[in-house]
Amino acid sequence: MSDKPYLLVIEDDPGLREQLQWSFDNYEVLMAQDRKEAIAKLRRFEPKVVTLDLGLPPNPSGYEEGLNTLKEIISLAPDTKVIMVTGQTSRKIAVEAISLGAYDFYVKPIDPRALALIVDRAYYLDTLEREHKAFTDFSADQPIKGVVTASPLMQKVCRTVQKVAPNNITILLHGESGTGKEVLARALHEQSDRAKEPFIAINCAAIPENLLESELFGYEKGAFTGAVKQTLGKIELAHKGTLFLDEIGDLPLSLQPKLLRFLQERAIDRLGGRSPIGVDVRVICASHHHLQELISAQTFREDLYYRLSEVTISIPPLRDRIGDAPVMARVLLARYAREFKRPVKRISEEALDAINRYSWPGNVRELENRMKRAVIMTENAQIMPQDLDLPLQDAPSMPFNLKHVRDAAEKEAIQRALNYCNGNISKAADLLGVTRPTLYNLMEKLNFNLSEEAEVS
Repeated sequence: MSDKPYLLVIEDDPGLREQLQWSFDNYEVLMAQDRKEAIAKLRRFEPKVVTLDLGLPPNPSGYEEGLNTLKEIISLAPDTKVIMVTGQTSRKIAVEAISLGAYDFYVKPIDPRALALIVDRAYYLDTLEREHKAFTDFSADQPIKGVVTASPLMQKVCRTVQKVAPNNITILLHGESGTGKEVLARALHEQSDRAKEPFIAINCAAIPENLLESELFGYEKGAFTGAVKQTLGKIELAHKGTLFLDEIGDLPLSLQPKLLRFLQERAIDRLGGRSPIGVDVRVICASHHHLQELISAQTFREDLYYRLSEVTISIPPLRDRIGDAPVMARVLLARYAREFKRPVKRISEEALDAINRYSWPGNVRELENRMKRAVIMTENAQIMPQDLDLPLQDAPSMPFNLKHVRDAAEKEAIQRALNYCNGNISKAADLLGVTRPTLYNLMEKLNFNLSEEAEVS
């Protein structure tokens, strides 16, 4: 049995079928002349790429049967790359085919070499998508709920979280807005012996200064105008559990001594209260500011900083987490398609390229928002670049040189496989479906630094 991948060619013209039969040396070519035969071979052989003549019996001069065949293929095998081959040049039909999930649209007369290049590219994309799927599948086994990553930088953060979570120490999370500081704070809580107790979060930047003290420490009845009953503050509500102080760098200087006293004595005074109240709380803080800079600016107390930062964890921005944005985008696509009951099956090659190239200044939160919008608003069976509504300056410039495209795709796939396998060459080769010597040759051709990138088992 041949080791070549299957390519299904659906064509009703006997002359063209014979021509195409011998045009694809790298593939095991399956022929079908109508929809019934095509679907039977699709079910039996599960080809990853299909070329589909738009004009099929019983009406070869029309396009309805071709589009119906496309719909059935995508319904049965959503990840199949379908290349529409047609003598019609109608832009409307091409747009409709792409919106139904077609990978590409090729207009006759057929140049076998040009069509073979399109098929090759489709198979390269399929390889990348299967790699992405491997990452997506492995996300379910991630040690931290809500964190999907194949980036060594972020994996190191996750390992640190796992190490420090069981210990009753105060932790400072530092990272840009949208990097997932609260997700990690919840993970620290859930992996501690306080997991069954309350997790109470408060954003120090979101509450006016004149209200923040009562929100944190609570108040007695009659403590001020409008205090009609005793009210517990966030610190007391977190008793036995975890208090998460988000954007601690924005805590007013006037409140910092009171928070410091609580951290030192593990007791608080409600507003209007007469005696201290003991509280057993683990404190986790987060800030997008560099607190040392705030200390220099005399807007943050140095003694409070050292109380808050027994362990500091720095969270990298999404732009530094190589390969994570496309992986997360696929996870988010599946989540939002299920949540909003939308029939969106995949992210197009161009959209993945746009996701890869974009700098994501809003980090994970921005990616979540753009993917949610794309899933809800798209009128296609796949996410296209325009659905993401990314700024024009970050739009991808697709190279026309196919060798460059192929090299870039191979390099990206290899880099992600190495990240996923922590630099282990043997495991990366297995993931990519090639032998170890082949992977070494590819890495040498693509100018990888073998001594730094790889580890052999």
